Amino acid sequence: MSGDGKGPVPGSGAHPDDYKGYREPLLSVLKEHGVTVWCIVRVDTAKGVFEGLILPRSETADPYHLVLKLGSGYNVGLRYDTIRSIEKTGYFRAEYRIPEQEFPVDPARPRVKLFGTGGTIASRLDYRTGAVIPAFSPGELYGSVPELADICNLETEKLFGVFSENMGPEQYIILAEKIGEAIREGYDGIVIGHGTDTMHHTAAALSFMVQRPPVPIVMVGSQRSSDRPSSDAAQNLINATWTAAHGPIAEVMVCMFGPTSDRYNLLHRGTRVRKMHSSTRSTFRTIGDIPLAMVENGRLTPLQEGWAPRRDDRDVEIHPVFEERVTIAYYYPNMHPDVIDALVEKGYRGIVLAGTGLGHVNRKLYPALERAREAGVLVFMTLQTLWGFVQMYVYETGREILGLGVIPLANMLPEVAYVKLGWALGMHPDDPAKVVELMQTPIAGEITPREPHDGYLVFQGGVPEMKEFLGRIWS
Repeated sequence: MSGDGKGPVPGSGAHPDDYKGYREPLLSVLKEHGVTVWCIVRVDTAKGVFEGLILPRSETADPYHLVLKLGSGYNVGLRYDTIRSIEKTGYFRAEYRIPEQEFPVDPARPRVKLFGTGGTIASRLDYRTGAVIPAFSPGELYGSVPELADICNLETEKLFGVFSENMGPEQYIILAEKIGEAIREGYDGIVIGHGTDTMHHTAAALSFMVQRPPVPIVMVGSQRSSDRPSSDAAQNLINATWTAAHGPIAEVMVCMFGPTSDRYNLLHRGTRVRKMHSSTRSTFRTIGDIPLAMVENGRLTPLQEGWAPRRDDRDVEIHPVFEERVTIAYYYPNMHPDVIDALVEKGYRGIVLAGTGLGHVNRKLYPALERAREAGVLVFMTLQTLWGFVQMYVYETGREILGLGVIPLANMLPEVAYVKLGWALGMHPDDPAKVVELMQTPIAGEITPREPHDGYLVFQGGVPEMKEFLGRIWS
């Protein structure tokens, strides 16, 4: 940030840009009290007194609230008709840019390559639109997290600058190829900065496209951007980078917050992880299993066995292919057959069903499923419950669906099945039998022999047992 404490004087040369995003009726309130955007103010309202910096508003935001950044770093919105007075105490124009710093090199430290794709861990707030946009270069990010220099020699390459919803097969393929190049060039670990919303999709894609890596491949993002006091960006990046540089696990992993106490991060296997909350920092969970490990203060503690160890060789298998004409169909009661028929007619080559219970859909879909089989479209069954296994021999419905050619996928997650199907069809575009075999063969932990006793833990708040448990923790 920078500022001279002066700023424009409203009413004597103030420009419309000085009121960025503010419209009537709040615009008149600002002009009446002689303040603009970037003024430091003391606002007396019907709900109390607030002191802070007037921030620009999004052009699409409502016209009723004045937005202040408080001394705590958090923002507050003050409704125009509650404002009694506004006193200007200073002016401080914010420039949200982190200075880029040259990364110090120590030959004794491991080499880590960080690929930037966009996402909240490499972003800034755009006050014109109110959106968080991928604008920080990795070098700027390093300048904001100097602890990285104590971990490794970090090099960066920005591949994309997109939100995670815009990541797809084109980006998966480029990323897989770049990872292969970095491994062969001798890097000791790979970090991938990625938006959290579809991080689990990309993690699954890389788990199939990059097989038998000799070094850790660690995906990382943040739920809260770096300009917020509660940001998880720095801790996530530090622990992800340490894992890539020094960790013993050579797999595709997601490194994100574990608990809500800022203590440690969890490492989740790329094919068993899922984002489970829209905003909390500990949003990622391993489904149907337990996390691979926890990372805290330069120490990695394995939580399970059977992971692939780091190796000294540079051998890695890169399979950067993907058939895009695949989809997930989420079953719901009264689903009609034209949903499946439309996919077949539009040329989709594979469909992943997210069925109910043990892997069921209604009988209305049977004719459409039969038509899909006749058209050569592969249809696979997963569970919308997420936890548990497809068991289609238990009930008559399941056995009937099996008879229609639908193929069960054990405890593979729906999104992982979608990604694997696109990859498998890319590997064997003209051999459906090989695609089916590949889909039912575990490659990167996407199918497990069993669900451990603590692989399904959902804590339901409000019940006596949880109240007692939380009372012991918080007492």
